[in-house]
Amino acid sequence: MSDITNVFAIATGAVSGALSRFYITEWSKAKFGTKFPYATFGINLTGCLAAGFFFTISKGITGYPTELDLLIRTGFLSSYTTFSTYGFDTLTMWRSKQVGATAFYWAGSAVLGLLAVVLGVAIAKLFVA
Repeated sequence: MSDITNVFAIATGAVSGALSRFYITEWSKAKFGTKFPYATFGINLTGCLAAGFFFTISKGITGYPTELDLLIRTGFLSSYTTFSTYGFDTLTMWRSKQVGATAFYWAGSAVLGLLAVVLGVAIAKLFVA
């Protein structure tokens, strides 16, 4: 496998993931409105499901192509939702019995992520009057 093949696999997956996210979001807004982020919620859950599924498949099949893993997990799912990576990383840490680190990562990502958004808004307001 060459670097160009890896790059092509990741890029192809990333474009597909981003477009899927965009069209699912637009469909969801038209169908259900915008009072609740149904699309993001559904995308995050289906992305986590797919991450767990494809990780298990890739480890369980001898000769599973690295390029396919790069296309699906690194390209598509990382573009479709980074929440799937968050869920998978949390599980990996939990399984390695890093209880404190897992709890910090799990809760800290949500709480500190929200605070980072608030901070980003505040900083942006300094530039946009």
